[in-house]
Amino acid sequence: MQNFEPQALEREGALVSKRPEMQGAPFEIPRERFLELRLQPSASKTLLLGVLGGLLFLGVWEAAHYATPEHSRKFMPPVSDVLGALYTLFAERNFRHDMLVSCYRVFASFTMASLIAVPLGIAMGCFGNLKALLNPILSGWRYLPAASFIPLLLVWFGPTDSAKIALLFIGVMFFLVTLVLDNTLAVPKEFVEASLTMGGSRTEVVSRVVVPAAMPAIFDSMRNMIAVGWTYLVIAEIVGAQDGIGAVMMRAGCFLNVDVIMAAILMIGILGVTTDLLFRGAQRLLFPWSIERR
Repeated sequence: MQNFEPQALEREGALVSKRPEMQGAPFEIPRERFLELRLQPSASKTLLLGVLGGLLFLGVWEAAHYATPEHSRKFMPPVSDVLGALYTLFAERNFRHDMLVSCYRVFASFTMASLIAVPLGIAMGCFGNLKALLNPILSGWRYLPAASFIPLLLVWFGPTDSAKIALLFIGVMFFLVTLVLDNTLAVPKEFVEASLTMGGSRTEVVSRVVVPAAMPAIFDSMRNMIAVGWTYLVIAEIVGAQDGIGAVMMRAGCFLNVDVIMAAILMIGILGVTTDLLFRGAQRLLFPWSIERR
């Protein structure tokens, strides 16, 4: 028979409390590491880190200027000289016109590429026979460098805006078709099968099921591809251009005005980031559910 005397119970409780596995360790909130996997920082922290990253970039740039030998520092101007050159371009050299011309070329070519690539990519993703017919040819075009078409475009269009827009169009269109095709193929087959089971026609399934399901990803692909359009801008404006940011850079290169060249590069970066922010804002308005899932 077990002993239930108070003294025995107290002794047993004392022994149990001394067991290591029964002693509760104080709870500590795990410390957040900077390189935490899949961490989503708050909006204020994201802004702060973005500012710090920009300051770090400017600091490295300034350090590179002073680390360059003195006789070569004109080829690595400091931040202040580049910003001064950018101000001079706007104040004295009508750089606003060149900037607007370049924006027109990028957006016009991207619009034409999207009007062809998006419907074509969706159609190829929906109909396997069409994909089998066109995908090998379109995929092959992706490996042709857009710059190699410059002599041909000059023969066809001459040193006109049409040649520059055509080059930007070629640089974007074929990659965008492939991305839209992949976005369309990513729509779950169950959506299509369920729609067909409920009596939907091919047109209804494509327009009311596949397109709405794929459009957030397609819009994201378009946002990424317009960045490619900006990277091709200088190549498009390198031959026979009288205006545009690329033309300004080419003229500055002839006179070794490195500060002007870097100011133009900085302006392309600013325009590219502004375009990206506009696309992100439009995506939040058009597809808010896709943002919430991330």
